[in-house]
Amino acid sequence: MSAVISTSTPVVDLVAVKNKQHMAWSAGDYAVVGTTLQIVGESLCEALDLRAGERVLDVAAGNGNATLAAARRWCDVVSTDYVPALLERGRTRASAEALQVKFEQADAENLPYDDHSFDVVMSTFGVMFTADQTKAAAELARACKPGGRIGLANWTPGSFIGQLFKLIGSYIPPAAGVKSPALWGTEEHLRDLFGDRLGSISIERKNFVFRYHNAAHWLEVFRTFYGPMQKAFGALDSAKQQSLAADLIALAEKFNRATDGTLVAPGEYLEVVITRK
Repeated sequence: MSAVISTSTPVVDLVAVKNKQHMAWSAGDYAVVGTTLQIVGESLCEALDLRAGERVLDVAAGNGNATLAAARRWCDVVSTDYVPALLERGRTRASAEALQVKFEQADAENLPYDDHSFDVVMSTFGVMFTADQTKAAAELARACKPGGRIGLANWTPGSFIGQLFKLIGSYIPPAAGVKSPALWGTEEHLRDLFGDRLGSISIERKNFVFRYHNAAHWLEVFRTFYGPMQKAFGALDSAKQQSLAADLIALAEKFNRATDGTLVAPGEYLEVVITRK
């Protein structure tokens, strides 16, 4: 009697995955890391060629890098995230600069806005981490008016951060069937996600450069403040924590181009501008 080989796709409990992700991003204080990424938001807003008065939605905005960049260009900005503490940090930053921004708690997979409400919808290193990637992409497109623009900054699979998540996954495997966030850093996957809602797509490979005192300093900051990494270490015993720390230091040094003892590590990402059909 021949053995029966199952070819069924594993069923993914996306609600459980999302809850776990929410706990991770709520841990630590991502704003400490997020503020260093400000230049990415400024660059994306220039790539989007924002115009004063345009209605802009920042999805999974974190502490508001792209949000503030758009507000500085006199846009009408709504900044959203599902972590209230990060929205509060963005609100504090906007207040310090006297920028007019509306901050609202919202789930990237279920945005509380009418169809075609915004001229521009954007996300920097945010929506790529959603549990249901197809649903998140559909929501971005739904909220954007026809002829409007969708702007994204997504880490590539081979980048410093793409490899960081792959390394963490070797210690704590993700749930079976969950797609890698780094897929958002490939043109093929973006075309698949947006499908016939995509009018045109412009992609530029760019680098954000991580600059720290040294690799150990980078690890200390990320381990303390970057929720997903903090949670990863918390799930391991002492020996595996030491092993993961050593592997992360080695990864940082692999990307390091500094020769003076500091860390200067380029992290490749895609700067994406999609015109909504």
